[in-house]
Amino acid sequence: MRTLLLLLYVCCLTAQAGASQYGIARIPSPVLNTAAFRSIFGGSDGKTLKRDRCGQVRELEFIALPGTVFSIRGESRDGATTVFRVETDDYPVSAGKSLYVDSRFIELRAERPLPRARLLPPAERIIATLKASIGSPYVWGGNLQGGVAELFELFYGGAVPVAARRQLTLAGLDCSGLLYQATGGWTPRNTSRLVSYGKGVQVAGKGLDEIAKMLEPLDLIAWNGHVLIVLDRNTIIESRLECGKPGNGGVKTTALRPRLAEMMRTRRPVDIWPAAGKQRGVFVVRRWIGP
Repeated sequence: MRTLLLLLYVCCLTAQAGASQYGIARIPSPVLNTAAFRSIFGGSDGKTLKRDRCGQVRELEFIALPGTVFSIRGESRDGATTVFRVETDDYPVSAGKSLYVDSRFIELRAERPLPRARLLPPAERIIATLKASIGSPYVWGGNLQGGVAELFELFYGGAVPVAARRQLTLAGLDCSGLLYQATGGWTPRNTSRLVSYGKGVQVAGKGLDEIAKMLEPLDLIAWNGHVLIVLDRNTIIESRLECGKPGNGGVKTTALRPRLAEMMRTRRPVDIWPAAGKQRGVFVVRRWIGP
């Protein structure tokens, strides 16, 4: 009976999608760079998650927050499920790259909905949320510390140990996802946009001590590929992938000056991110929030 109802639901969605150009995320919704959801979640035995040697799901781009608006550009079938090819202002991608969402996470609309409501929390609440994230595992594309519980209901079956459910439901954070969660989805979701977000701090040509004295809480130290957040004048917080180490990394704090010194051994500070995009050996400091 449940299978029949699911098939009817999917058929209804498919019919609606033909007349609909937009959708809204009903619940936290994994967005992938492939339409093959069932090859990632559940696998052939309904109990596994496809991961690389570092324990990461590289097909995961981000987790769309409820209310995220999608433009639907196409659809395909993945078993009995419809998968939408989408675009969203919440996560711009380069030409030639596509995003996909399982239709069961989406509410269809014929007209473009209003953008997702955004409200920037006060700085002290952002800092408290960052601190509460310490110890969370590193999850590529992850921006929800608690993961997406619905993934387990939709894709996994059989007896799965409780300890494994967190991994199966993408519970954890990557570097920009740490900030995205703490700001309630206010800040850009990827580092390619964070490198030019807010106001640049003039750090070019300055040494470690000078830069350390200039940094303020919630300043971002960023390059295209990673972001660190100044927690206070003595501490940095980040979610760092450490492949091969126990847990493969995660959210942790380090002393500001030693971490800055480590970074400056291979990168030099610049005031503006180079227009060429992904550059090696440089970093910027961005100030995006006021007192």
